[in-house]
Amino acid sequence: MGSKTLDQKYLKLLSEKYPTAAAAKSEIINLTAIMSLPKGTEYFFSDLHGEYEAFINLLRSASGTIMDKIKMYFSDSMTAEEQEKFAHLIYFPEETLRTYKANGFTSEEQKINIFRLIRLSKEMSSKYTRSKVRKKIPDEYRYAIEELLNVDTTEMDKKRYYDEIINSIIDSNSGAEFISSLCILIQRLAVDKLHIIGDIFDRGPRADIIMNELMAFPDVDIQWGNHDISWMGAACGNLALVANVVRIAVSYNNFDVLEDGYGINLRPLSMFASRVYKDDECKCFMPKLLDENIYDNVDVQTAAKMHKAISIIQFKLEGQIIERHPEYHLDDRNVLKRINYEKNTVNIEGVDYPLRDTKFPTINPKKPLELTDGEQELLYSLVSSFRHSELLNRHVEFLYNKGEMYTCCNSNLLYHGCIPMNEDGTFKEVSFDGKHFYKGRALLDYTEKVVREAYYTKKPAAVDFMWYLWCGKNSSVYGKSKMSAFEGYFIGKPESRKEVYNPYYKLSNQEEICDKIFEEFDLHPATSHIINGHVPVKIKDGESPVKANGKLYVIDGGISKAYRTKTGIAGYTLIFNSHHIALAEHTSPSNEVELAGQGRSYINYRVSPVMKITERMTERMRVADTDVGEVLREQIHDLKLLVKAYEDGKA
Repeated sequence: MGSKTLDQKYLKLLSEKYPTAAAAKSEIINLTAIMSLPKGTEYFFSDLHGEYEAFINLLRSASGTIMDKIKMYFSDSMTAEEQEKFAHLIYFPEETLRTYKANGFTSEEQKINIFRLIRLSKEMSSKYTRSKVRKKIPDEYRYAIEELLNVDTTEMDKKRYYDEIINSIIDSNSGAEFISSLCILIQRLAVDKLHIIGDIFDRGPRADIIMNELMAFPDVDIQWGNHDISWMGAACGNLALVANVVRIAVSYNNFDVLEDGYGINLRPLSMFASRVYKDDECKCFMPKLLDENIYDNVDVQTAAKMHKAISIIQFKLEGQIIERHPEYHLDDRNVLKRINYEKNTVNIEGVDYPLRDTKFPTINPKKPLELTDGEQELLYSLVSSFRHSELLNRHVEFLYNKGEMYTCCNSNLLYHGCIPMNEDGTFKEVSFDGKHFYKGRALLDYTEKVVREAYYTKKPAAVDFMWYLWCGKNSSVYGKSKMSAFEGYFIGKPESRKEVYNPYYKLSNQEEICDKIFEEFDLHPATSHIINGHVPVKIKDGESPVKANGKLYVIDGGISKAYRTKTGIAGYTLIFNSHHIALAEHTSPSNEVELAGQGRSYINYRVSPVMKITERMTERMRVADTDVGEVLREQIHDLKLLVKAYEDGKA
């Protein structure tokens, strides 16, 4: 007898899960019903840059959507002030409940809040299956919450049952914890799927807290940005990126993220810098004071010395990578070799510039890339801290598990930076070894392959390549002519710092270029969008985040404090629900408020974002219209084949 066909083998496996025709038919009915439900709401964030307070506020409030729901369902029974307090309870249950308990949280007050939260949960869960809602309910009170959501209180016996559940929760002193679980459920119901379009790390104070929040979220994907790649590369053992991560944190006065967040010991750097740069004021290396450290206040003068020390080490290490990899074509960025140490000038792109800092106690002009014994010892200490940081390694593993160079989801193409292009609009062909050439989608696929090799195999060439992705001109997560950190420190003239964008950034404003990209990624140009980050949109200068006749969204809008003066706002959220695609434009820094008693600044939850609907659906989108719908259709098709096999006696 011949072997069974693949279809027969598959149906055999399927029959183990659905052992009768009735079971298969039941599942067909279930899947068909799911297809008719409204599409879940997707939220898109980009360029968070460590601004954990802003991000947490926007995520937990669903960019004002939860407040809108409260107004819709409770305007007849709650005052505006009560609605605000109720919203704040949902966004920050633990902090709010601590305040309530301190002031005396009565049983009656607990009941009122539970009733309101259950009602809101019922309304917001109506477009999901019971199974999906169950997965969103926190584990601790899953059974009780599920019962309360599905009890018909119009029946007297069921209402008594409903009341008894709530009474027993309060009588057992579990009211506050139960309320907290309901608040978390509402947050999860408001945001069904979360997309992070890169750059979680750097500049802002606590990227580690953002990562913890993302790891707790049920459904999230990440498109890596160059700042994420930098931290991932540091965790893989790239020495230049270890130095880069430390340099950027010190330059923005963000000691907390390294020392308190990830347990990176900076004392050796502080001691080394204070000794070597004892008589150097390091004026060109004064840190930007955007945030105040809570756990580790370092005086500005010491921070400046640390900043210079790690910067010089980084430039040495980068020069070593460039010399190991001539195929990168980055010899012009081997900056320490371009310094004339007798004339105190540096040659950048053919122009000799005078150096505004000429103190190089650790540089041997004859061997400028050589680390001193002290620098090597310091670097060993830092690398050891990165390698042994348990939380950092958990976060990096999560970035690899949930992250990609790009994602195609529900006709949207998501990536952080660019698809490298030539001036004529063709995809740029790039080689990293002189033998193999990649362009368009193939370039991003190759890049992702090497990124994964760096983590899982630790191949030296792959680990080095992580640095190229951080700052290389043909890197899709960067895509500028150079990273001009050296010029900023040592020259200071704007013309020397000019970073020329890849032609993509201008060409992608054209509809026909977006269509070309859609075709490259097997998406339909008529129904697709590109969702992009990386380049701040300067609203105050008249720029729009919506480009190419609505086919391109650039949603780097200034969540990072470092960019808000450029953009004029405090960031965007792109919202894609079953009715429309909308941009939520968030309040400016002048509208930030301090959370009472906490001493921390949050984007004002009382001020609703400016919501701009950019595209309305002609008909409400259903699950059938999504990628999940496509999967369900295939499953239904297979189940119908199984039913037929049962009826024909072949299964």
